[in-house]
Amino acid sequence: MTDDAPELRASDADRERVTEILRDALAEGRLDMEEFEERLEATYKARTYGELTPITRDLPAVAGSPAVPVSLNKSPAESGSWGSRIVGGEGSSSWAVAVMSGFQRKGRWTAPKRFNSLVFWGGGEIDLREANFADREIEINCVAIMGGMSVIVPPGVEVVMRGIGIMGGFDHREEGTPPDPAAPRVIVTGFAFWGGVQVEHKVTRAERQRLKEERRQEKLDRRSSRHELHAARHEWREDRRAEREDRREERARRRHGHH
Repeated sequence: MTDDAPELRASDADRERVTEILRDALAEGRLDMEEFEERLEATYKARTYGELTPITRDLPAVAGSPAVPVSLNKSPAESGSWGSRIVGGEGSSSWAVAVMSGFQRKGRWTAPKRFNSLVFWGGGEIDLREANFADREIEINCVAIMGGMSVIVPPGVEVVMRGIGIMGGFDHREEGTPPDPAAPRVIVTGFAFWGGVQVEHKVTRAERQRLKEERRQEKLDRRSSRHELHAARHEWREDRRAEREDRREERARRRHGHH
């Protein structure tokens, strides 16, 4: 690992790479158990690259190779991945208000670190399914007075609800699957009076269509496989039937030849 950015925060993946190096060193006899435990504890406590660097400076990453504990040269984020959608900056929109009307934030936009919204006798929709994110953790503050607000997040995003409802409520429809560790975290705060704020996980229409097409293709593949299996069984039965006919004819020829 280089020392040109020791203040950068280390990720769980960086700590895991260091842990693997320590395990290899223990198995090869480069570290005794006491040293291994001390360095392992230091690894889990490390918060920056500068704190991780000394832990494996005297150890090879792989037996016989030069020491390269942690690399700061990150590979480019794959297009469409969570890494490519956390873009930094201020966000393309930071607030929305609807009084006896409605508002929408949807499509390709950048959600800021904090988004403030208010509806009074109206409704609002904040759709993050195609959005980029200014940070790994963003806050959406919702105030709904005699109105309603909907927050839609893509699957894999962790949602934390911290709103207060008086004659109203904050409702989060749980996804049912664990959050993706690479996905951003959305904190929903605010206040609902005679109104409500609802958060739900949904895929985009295009993704829903893609999944539908995948399921349709799988059905076709299964149907084709069943058809091929049926044809193979039919061919096997026909072969057995032909063999039986051949044996009967052979026995008949023998009987006639004997007489």
